[in-house]
Amino acid sequence: MHVKKGDTVVVIAGKDKGKKGKILKVMPKKDRVLVEGINMVTKHQKPNAQMQQGGIIHQEGPIHVSNVMIWSKADNKAVRVGYKTLENGEKIRISKKSGEAID
Repeated sequence: MHVKKGDTVVVIAGKDKGKKGKILKVMPKKDRVLVEGINMVTKHQKPNAQMQQGGIIHQEGPIHVSNVMIWSKADNKAVRVGYKTLENGEKIRISKKSGEAID
């Protein structure tokens, strides 16, 4: 996957197109990610021990990883991700546009 938990991403397709958020969870087996404040869904929650009061709650729903791009602070726009292997054998993510390391 080209994204990891904690990355800032921008949505490039769907109802939340253009919005930015931080990745909360990555689901590689399903090719989906949870992004903070994106794809909000309503859930009817029953009262339980952890949540004394039930009701309707709003939470993030997963979106497909192909619908997000990493937001580069250096370029100040969404960038495609490439990979580069350093001399010591370490593999890093780079911006395809500028060639700078992402992280």
